[in-house]
Amino acid sequence: MKDSLPLIVIVGPTASGKTGLSIKLAKKFNGEIISADSRAIYRGLDIGTAKPSIEERQGISHWGIDLVNPGEYYTVADFKRYADTKIDDIRSRGHLPILAGGSGLYIDAILFNFEFGNLPIVEKRTTLQKMDILELQNYCVKNNIKLPDNIQNKRHLIRTIERGGIRGERSKCPPNNTIVVGITTLKKTLHERIAKRAECMIKNNVVNEATMVADKFGWN
Repeated sequence: MKDSLPLIVIVGPTASGKTGLSIKLAKKFNGEIISADSRAIYRGLDIGTAKPSIEERQGISHWGIDLVNPGEYYTVADFKRYADTKIDDIRSRGHLPILAGGSGLYIDAILFNFEFGNLPIVEKRTTLQKMDILELQNYCVKNNIKLPDNIQNKRHLIRTIERGGIRGERSKCPPNNTIVVGITTLKKTLHERIAKRAECMIKNNVVNEATMVADKFGWN
């Protein structure tokens, strides 16, 4: 029974109401929410990322928030490993897992079961990051590593080298026990909500928040 609980995935544009809907569903169906927002993972960035407050969460367990400090290395591969584990944990408690996002790549990584291969070696990545694009291209050629489709993208070149030229696999469709809910909203309504959200952020001192985080963790 626990294994048969579906994964609910809520997607939609910014300010479309994903957070509110996920909380309503969680309250009605005994669910727990996993945030798929690539910015909400950072501690200290509460206002600027529009994280739901403790009050707004209404007692519902929220995961995927405040995972790392700003500046710490965290990739979509890290998120997928984290989210897969949380989905299993939530189901093991007999609760309904709800993935709400957020960041399209994070959502797709779960829906289509992206395979990322081995974790990068920090020391090797540091060396590769010091190389320019031409040096990375030459490294691939010299070591018989098939170049990525975009040979001008430094990040793609580095990941290609780390994987030894082996491309990651992905499923063609989501698992059968997955329900994807897409929210649509009139563009005018979205613009009004986003403008109102931005005003609230300014009023709540988002600039001070950003400055404090940058002073503590660095401006780069």
